[in-house]
Amino acid sequence: MDLGLRGKVALVVASSTGLGFAAARQLAQEGAKVVLSARSTETLARAAAKLKQELGQETAVLAIPCDVTDSAQIDHLVAETVAAFGGLDILITNAGGPPGGTFDTTNLDAWRSAIDLTLMSVVHLVKAALPHLRQSETPAILTITSVSVKQPIAGLLLSNVLRPGVVGLTKTLALELAPENIRVNSILPGWTATDRVDHIFEYRAEVNGTAVETERAKITNSIPMGRMARPEEFANVAAFLVSPAASYVTGVMMQVDGGSYVGLL
Repeated sequence: MDLGLRGKVALVVASSTGLGFAAARQLAQEGAKVVLSARSTETLARAAAKLKQELGQETAVLAIPCDVTDSAQIDHLVAETVAAFGGLDILITNAGGPPGGTFDTTNLDAWRSAIDLTLMSVVHLVKAALPHLRQSETPAILTITSVSVKQPIAGLLLSNVLRPGVVGLTKTLALELAPENIRVNSILPGWTATDRVDHIFEYRAEVNGTAVETERAKITNSIPMGRMARPEEFANVAAFLVSPAASYVTGVMMQVDGGSYVGLL
């Protein structure tokens, strides 16, 4: 199936590692022009080099550093993307998850930082990208959230509270922008084999006085499919949702969780 992504310009945020990198890689593989972004210039350079090594040196990949808690840097990121590739068709918002903790262990400074990272980064990115998306024939926005918006995850207070806000924003944008043919969806990933998840297991092992592998086993045993997702399994869904092949799909919160969420809605 041809997703129709060849030549499309995609900006994927927090894409030097993990789910963001997997999504960027899949888009590049489908022929899109991809901008990678993250805070670390060194990590970004490695990610861009890896994509070119895997997919060919002619692959249209550009790496632009950006701290998504800084609105001026976001404006620069979007402007540089458009200057380099002549427009913008796809925005995938993403950010490293806020630190783990409970209500008692989370101070007010951590709350403020998490709001800027998890929620306001999406607001700023969409604000900066919209004028350019409105010029695209096939505009799409995808937010990456978490299955925690359906079912809170123990020890991830800040994520549990703030990611539902991103979903509320996603749904509202889908309704407001549908008349302009700008599609807005979200992926709710479950447990996926990334460095971020490894850090969660390390945190849980420290808190519970157990081994990391013990914490990992608890999770994999709770997933109906009996394993965590591979990043490329997430990326396949992301590529479809932002592609012209999904031209009538908007306002969808798509779970990619191996059946972990057991609610009816």
